Amino acid sequence: MDRYLVSSPHTEGDCKQALKEVHAIGYITHFDWGCMDGDHTGWAVLEAESATQALMVVPVFQRNSAKAVKLVKFSPADVANMH
Repeated sequence: MDRYLVSSPHTEGDCKQALKEVHAIGYITHFDWGCMDGDHTGWAVLEAESATQALMVVPVFQRNSAKAVKLVKFSPADVANMH
């Protein structure tokens, strides 16, 4: 499986609902939140088979604004081979 960074923004007005729904889905402890600093976004790094599958941890009402980015790690050898 691949690793994805899921970014799920919401408005201040939707904050309580977003948190409750992520909790109900069972992923509240997988996310880090910027809400207390005024950035109403949740971020999670998780394993999934696809970006679509990774977005399943986001409440339905937020999925149109959420994003899943496939992550890769580069080794020093990978960087050296790029030149």
